[in-house]
Amino acid sequence: MASSPQIRLGTRSSPLAMVQAQETRARLCAAHGWAESEVELIPVVASGDKVQDRPLADIGGKALWTRELDGWLLEDRIDAAVHSMKDVETLRPAELVIGAVLPRADKRDVLLGAETIAALPQGATIGTSAPRRAAQLLHARPDCTVVSLRGNVATRIAKLQAGEVDATFLAAAGLDRLGQAGTGHPLALDEWLPAPAQAAIGIECRTADARVRGLLAAIDHGPSRMEIEAERALLAALGGSCHSPVAALCSAETGALAMTAVLFSPDGRETVRGEVRFAPGGNGPERLAADLLARAAPAIRAVFADRT
Repeated sequence: MASSPQIRLGTRSSPLAMVQAQETRARLCAAHGWAESEVELIPVVASGDKVQDRPLADIGGKALWTRELDGWLLEDRIDAAVHSMKDVETLRPAELVIGAVLPRADKRDVLLGAETIAALPQGATIGTSAPRRAAQLLHARPDCTVVSLRGNVATRIAKLQAGEVDATFLAAAGLDRLGQAGTGHPLALDEWLPAPAQAAIGIECRTADARVRGLLAAIDHGPSRMEIEAERALLAALGGSCHSPVAALCSAETGALAMTAVLFSPDGRETVRGEVRFAPGGNGPERLAADLLARAAPAIRAVFADRT
């Protein structure tokens, strides 16, 4: 009779999510000296994968990526869940905890359809359902038109190739993980900021499950966790939702963290930018959030919690 696995990993069933779960499995096996069979992958079709014709912000936001996996964790049907951290809500159930953050990959966005934002044709139609990408694009190129474009990586590339849009964006990390590095044109981080927690894989488990928390601790990457926790703290302090166009980037440096963030109005016309440097665990994200909101135009504050 086959032995039970050491850990049951839940994951969304999309191609990218499965690759991220396989990376998690490989890291767990390497850390603990397990055979691959010791980590069982259990796929679930998330609500966000079922509804492809409307923007996430209109049908429930980030919870559509986590709802099913949360339920399976709380029902003890899985021991841990693998997430793209940019898709995980800022406020999480107290019964669940991020047990590990894997080493963060390439944080950049990739532009498909043109070499640069400036090179987009006049009046180009850009496909994206991310408020951050839409606002950032319209700020740089107000002549362009943004239309909703959802689906997994292959679906979005196919829609671009079919001429449904002139250009679109994808995350460099996702392309790399799918073996499609070199697709499109990466956008420099000093010109185009990513989503908070972009390019990070997080593994969540039950807060009270000391055994699983111990297993996950072995693959937790400290610098990446510090960056992700700081970017999520910024989101929490801003009171942002899936409708809130916010770009942020935190970099772990020797003995400190450096964070840059930009808030936009949904139409991209208004923007406010700020930077902060702080010690790990410090209140830098909260200070930056307060500073940004204090300087933000009403059109920006309208899509964030005005806590000034």
